[in-house]
Amino acid sequence: MNQTTTDARKLRYTIVGIVLLAFMLFPVYWMVNVSLQGGGTAANSSFFPTSVTFDGYQRAWEDQTGNLVTSMIVALGAVLVSLAIATPAAYALSRFRLRGMGIFLFVLLLAQMIPGIVIANSLYTLFNDLGLLNTYVGLILANATHGIPFAILIMSAFMRSIPPALTEAARVDGAGHFRAFWSIIVPVSKNSLITAGLFSFLFAWSDFMFGLTLTTGADIKPITLGIYDYLQGNVQSWGPVMASAVISSIPAIVLLVLAQRYIAAGALGGAVK
Repeated sequence: MNQTTTDARKLRYTIVGIVLLAFMLFPVYWMVNVSLQGGGTAANSSFFPTSVTFDGYQRAWEDQTGNLVTSMIVALGAVLVSLAIATPAAYALSRFRLRGMGIFLFVLLLAQMIPGIVIANSLYTLFNDLGLLNTYVGLILANATHGIPFAILIMSAFMRSIPPALTEAARVDGAGHFRAFWSIIVPVSKNSLITAGLFSFLFAWSDFMFGLTLTTGADIKPITLGIYDYLQGNVQSWGPVMASAVISSIPAIVLLVLAQRYIAAGALGGAVK
């Protein structure tokens, strides 16, 4: 195959990639575009924001600030709970030959497939009896149920790739299992910890079902539910609605950009090491 044919094939692949990328990113562009236009519906908005206005952002910020704070508290809390439970569980699964470990991992996979509405309905009765409805703690614990199984699977796969000699050397020096875990395994597993924590954050940040089921008042309401309620009252003016969506997307975008190299290393570390 000559150089001309190779270059032509690369050019075709590049064009196809650009077209697919533009197709996937168009909804994001349209969201930003409509948010910069004054009023009207999303279908009647011009393709480019010829008259840029930030009135929608001002109104969205005034109405949704409390919901953004709620989502941030819940998401960060869910990350802490998920990592606090999943990290030692992943270490145990990767280092100790426990009876029934295969069944446990299979149950974790099944837990990932359970619809959120099923878990939310089950938690409603329990949280009502415990007084956890309309509380930050209730939302944090509920959202952690999504993050914990995923975090265990990611981190246990990574920790299996860590040479046992590292912990054995620490044990020879007199360190116990917990000391070896905290001083050796956790620092070495930084990439998988960041990956698991980021996805736990995204699960909680984008949650709608738990917020809808486990909150009934206006004091504690995540941003997803805030946009849902906001949408019902602004169907004739999509600028503030889209502005709310843009604002709520910023934390996730920033975290993904900052942690992308850790995500790649953490997700693939167990497979390539």
